[in-house]
Amino acid sequence: MTTATSPLSSATGRSQPQESLFAWLEPAVTPPPAAAAAEKPAPAPQITPPREPPAVKEEAPDLAHVWVVAAEVEVTPKIASVADYRGSFKAAEGMRIDALEVYCKGCRRPYDEVKGTDCAAKIDNTHLIGGDQSKRAKRKVPTPPTNARIIPGGTINRRGIGAYVSGVSRPKR
Repeated sequence: MTTATSPLSSATGRSQPQESLFAWLEPAVTPPPAAAAAEKPAPAPQITPPREPPAVKEEAPDLAHVWVVAAEVEVTPKIASVADYRGSFKAAEGMRIDALEVYCKGCRRPYDEVKGTDCAAKIDNTHLIGGDQSKRAKRKVPTPPTNARIIPGGTINRRGIGAYVSGVSRPKR
């Protein structure tokens, strides 16, 4: 067992003096001279509340594109098997890699089209689903051939115990 080499304060039991958490509530009292204390009463202590922390600046979100390159690299059969298994491989130093396409990783748009603008994926992803869904045209129902005749069929129960018993959710025997 080891003992501390620094002397401890016997009053607090700590090696370093610690400031009270509520020191700002206690009045700052300095003992006045005996003659001055007899003439005037002591003024009321001034209590100052703690300072508020400085306001935190809200940083603007980063709307920059993250550019990636689709590349074509010629490799040996051994490196090809490693790349297929791991999904990555180490390229040799000085290897020339042909860039097929340069595009943004987020919005998946080509570099030429969006090089001076903010990334649309970081703002809103509606471009990835074909725009505003309420403004899109509905899918067209195919029209049957002119010589076709539509024969109405029965309804199929796809819910509940009746569907299970009839073989909709399980194969028939």
